[in-house]
Amino acid sequence: MKNLAEQLKNYSQKDYYPFHMPGHKRNPFSVEYKPSIETDITEIEGFDNLHHAEGVILEAQQRAASLFHTQETLFSVNGSTAALLSAISACVPAGGKLLMARNCHKAVYHAVYLRQLVPVYLYPEWEPHYGLNGGMDLQKVEQALKENPDASAVIITSPTYDGIVSDVGGIAEICHEAGVPLIVDEAHGAHFIFHSYFPDSALQKGADVVIQSIHKTLPSMTQTALLHRNSARVSSELLHRFMGMYQSSSPSYPLMASIDSCICQLERSGDKLFTTYVNFVDNFYKIVKQCGQLSIVGREIVGTAAIYDWDASKVIVTDRDGRISGKELYRLLLEKYHLQMEMETPGYVLAITSVGDTKEGFQRFADAILEMDASLKDLEKRNASRTNGGWRKPPVRKMKLQQAMDCPRELVKLQDAAGRISSEFVSLYPPGIPLIVPGEEISGEWVTYIQNCLEEGLDVHGLSPDLKMGVVYE
Repeated sequence: MKNLAEQLKNYSQKDYYPFHMPGHKRNPFSVEYKPSIETDITEIEGFDNLHHAEGVILEAQQRAASLFHTQETLFSVNGSTAALLSAISACVPAGGKLLMARNCHKAVYHAVYLRQLVPVYLYPEWEPHYGLNGGMDLQKVEQALKENPDASAVIITSPTYDGIVSDVGGIAEICHEAGVPLIVDEAHGAHFIFHSYFPDSALQKGADVVIQSIHKTLPSMTQTALLHRNSARVSSELLHRFMGMYQSSSPSYPLMASIDSCICQLERSGDKLFTTYVNFVDNFYKIVKQCGQLSIVGREIVGTAAIYDWDASKVIVTDRDGRISGKELYRLLLEKYHLQMEMETPGYVLAITSVGDTKEGFQRFADAILEMDASLKDLEKRNASRTNGGWRKPPVRKMKLQQAMDCPRELVKLQDAAGRISSEFVSLYPPGIPLIVPGEEISGEWVTYIQNCLEEGLDVHGLSPDLKMGVVYE
């Protein structure tokens, strides 16, 4: 068996095209800095220290703040995870209350656990046409703040993995009227500010802290992210303190250099790069509009299910008549066309595009979709799967998350878990958003849902190797 390095090298020489992260798309022409072993150093003379930046790293962070028009920007070489943990820890005191979107990344739940927080969940709306989680309803956010005047902060995810954007400006106004900061996980929206074709960034809409994974949609290496402080409602001192705790004490200089190189590249030629990229994206949608069987999500969803805007860089392909499942679409694109998607669900596949993509890559994708569309014409329609997600019937919380994770547990067969209290996070990966959180009751409906996901070949995290569930020992 080849080792990991050999497998990576072998894969890099094949013709599989990446419609997935990272944003440089394994395209050497999309990046200016290409790390080598000679540049992998530690905190030596003349190269500053991320945890006490005074020189070249401080200047690099200030350069990023200037580009993104924020009061302060900090580098994260532990991805958006460290930035999310730090933002929440800086905004909410230990044991405090956090209003959080239920479709937040698992890192937010980890912050709840580590800081012993009390979470109050805000559920996204449900978009039934394609089976997507929608945006956050303003009235529900306002009502939750009225019912929880002791909440210290609100956190939402916008855009979502599927490119759904909430009314961040409206939510920010509601939060500020209530005297609390708004944290936005904008991990998938670092590209927004670079072209009007894309939605406005949360940074432009009044969010107080914004976290961006620049490796997701910009030409930077995996594990690179930015933490932006955008108002005086959040303590700079506390953000620095917690970033020092949640990041490695030996931060990678090649990763920091990748961030700074990306920033410099966008400063110099971002307009040209994004003009070219937007033309590729727009032309792609015009081509696939010819489809008669497959559906490609577009702006028609805006204005429904609290969806304020939509990110065209995320391509969702589905057959709403069920002739071909999301799983089958994924396998066909991978095995026949050598196009690697970012995510599969029972109902659709998701492709992530970025400024690192090529004209040839978009053409291969468009050609594949048109060819698949033609092949579906004479197939019999089936009931489309709707196992995509959503919390139309949310799990009932029976115990604090921290208590459920720390108390004795046992493993039971999935079919025997109904009525028990989960001791684990159960999620589909990607994107890693928990379907069931520790402390929540596992209903029979959720057991059936998880079984359906497994039968459809989805990657369910939180089960044991023999597909048992961790439940609180009774």
